[in-house]
Amino acid sequence: PQRANAWLPVDQYIGGIEHAILHLLYSRFFVRAMQACGHLAIDEPFKGLFTQGMVVHETYRHGRDWVSPAEIRIAEVDGVRTATRMADDAVLEIGAIEKMSKSKKNVVDPDDIIASYGADTARWFMLSDSPPERDVIWTESGVEGAHRFVQRLWRLVAELAPKLAATTSDTADAPRSTEIRRAAHRTASGVADDIERLAFNKAVARLYELVNTLTAATAGDARDVTGVADAVAEALSVLVRLIAPMMPHLAEECWTVLGRSGLCAEQKWPEIDPALLVVDEVVLPVQLNGKKRGDLTVSVKAGKAEIESAVMALDFVQTALEGRTPKRIVVVPGRIVNVVV
Repeated sequence: PQRANAWLPVDQYIGGIEHAILHLLYSRFFVRAMQACGHLAIDEPFKGLFTQGMVVHETYRHGRDWVSPAEIRIAEVDGVRTATRMADDAVLEIGAIEKMSKSKKNVVDPDDIIASYGADTARWFMLSDSPPERDVIWTESGVEGAHRFVQRLWRLVAELAPKLAATTSDTADAPRSTEIRRAAHRTASGVADDIERLAFNKAVARLYELVNTLTAATAGDARDVTGVADAVAEALSVLVRLIAPMMPHLAEECWTVLGRSGLCAEQKWPEIDPALLVVDEVVLPVQLNGKKRGDLTVSVKAGKAEIESAVMALDFVQTALEGRTPKRIVVVPGRIVNVVV
């Protein structure tokens, strides 16, 4: 009993919805019975329950026979999709999207996916497509999109690595460096929270944003790190460690290319600088007569008068006014600005 009480209850139970009428009931009954008999000191076997969605796919049939996705060819003409069997060009009926099952042959062999795209791509697509509690519709286009990101990320790291290696300590552009570091640390903080909440698709979205930030900060394809080399190196180190649980093979390759020692899997999770998480600016949409025309970046501490002055200095506002005075300026703090002409 002492050993069982030390290990139980289980922190997190993950299982399909069908577990609710089988395993979960059995386990709860057993725990209650053992508690009544003095063998356990807990009321429930699990602290948390998470029910994941299923992987679903279209179904295809020819007459009464189901046909596997691996046997068909999909074509789309003028928005109309048709499916034909590759073996004999027989036209197939495209059925409903249902959970994968051998009986309806709407299954995708993981070995085929891994052989074509790699395990990292398969895992990344599964995590990125939708919230884990919802069903994932397996599509070839979705997998291809995930694979393009994997390739893009690899190119970014592989092309920046030699630029960073050839650059000595460089923080000449302090504002840009701070923005890059802020993006990396905010991403690390957000991804950590998302993983704790099992919101993997949101974590993936944050990583997309960080890659976009690094691409823009290094002048796109030019991969220019002038003035921001130290910040870019730090951000890449953070990025690679963040993708490691989701794309371990790519993470190890990137870690090595960046000249880091040891395995990425053995590294500590990125340490977050709280100062870089402080939001000191806000972007306000600017409307003219109720229609958005641009944005305004101001300090979060900016008052109404300061915001009005900054809005009036915007070129597109001056152009719209044509020298006139606006009827009024409506400022909703932290939300929006509307200039009534």
